[in-house]
Amino acid sequence: MRRLRLADPHLRPVGFFLGTTVVLSLIDAGQGRFLSLITAFGALQLFANFGLVALGLGLTMLIGEFDLSVAGMFSLSACVAVLTGAQSPALGAVLAVLAGIAGGIAQGLIMVRLRISSVGVTLGGLLTFVGLAYVITESHSIPYDNYDVATAMNDHIGGIFSVRSLVALVLFAVAAVTFGMTRIGRDLTAIGSDRRAAMTAGVGVERLVIGAFAVSGGLAALSGALLGYSLAAATPSGLSDVLVPAATAAIIGGVSLGGGTGTPLGIGIGVVTLATLRAGLNALGQSPFVTDTVTGGILLCVAILDGPGLTLFMRRMGLARSRETRPLA
Repeated sequence: MRRLRLADPHLRPVGFFLGTTVVLSLIDAGQGRFLSLITAFGALQLFANFGLVALGLGLTMLIGEFDLSVAGMFSLSACVAVLTGAQSPALGAVLAVLAGIAGGIAQGLIMVRLRISSVGVTLGGLLTFVGLAYVITESHSIPYDNYDVATAMNDHIGGIFSVRSLVALVLFAVAAVTFGMTRIGRDLTAIGSDRRAAMTAGVGVERLVIGAFAVSGGLAALSGALLGYSLAAATPSGLSDVLVPAATAAIIGGVSLGGGTGTPLGIGIGVVTLATLRAGLNALGQSPFVTDTVTGGILLCVAILDGPGLTLFMRRMGLARSRETRPLA
């Protein structure tokens, strides 16, 4: 065992979510600031903001790679959707998603054909996508004149949902079912665990690596496009602060930076946990640095749990106890 694991990989993310909810409820002390429909709506809006980005990024982390370009694609796709979707929002969203898929495929092809690290390739992709966003917007903020669509994106559905959050939840459900009930999930995990062994076993490694980055680009693009509609504006730089929360949520959800560990359901729970933490601390009137500090503490706990040192310590403790309880001959 390389890291301390539970019988069910989702138990730890669920534990973090329940712990976060309990602590925030105790801090709220029954004042109704945290346990309210407004806070729930805000948490789901945050879920919509970076949830799909976390899902795509988590899939690339699962195969032992890392897609830095999602932040650039997030901004570029918002600009594409706002520029082309005034008359037909669906057309703008489709063009944005196609741009994301094309960018992901291009980066995946470069990686598998030239055998280049994903960090270097996607860093170049990040800078390229941001540069393209500046080019197509001429370095200006672009307003979105279809205010009916912008209003619809932010309307409350059932008290706590919106169009964007429902889209994100549906796509997470589709990803979870696909991952758990088809060979794709097993093959992606095999690639992240041992790429050479996966190739020997007949897994289409190159095809799945390219596909993972295409999905990552498409999900980041869709999320950016919907947020651009929601804000009724797009800017080449104002929507790029999504990489850190997306990566954080994926790690909290059980995805390992070393690859081979994680599921879409776990990533979704990680996103919900981080979104609840942010929305809850905001409802309680805490400063942003408090959110960053608490998030950093949670990540530190995850790092300790995933570290080989803790596993070795637990092994030694178990061995020592077995010796103490072993009957003398």
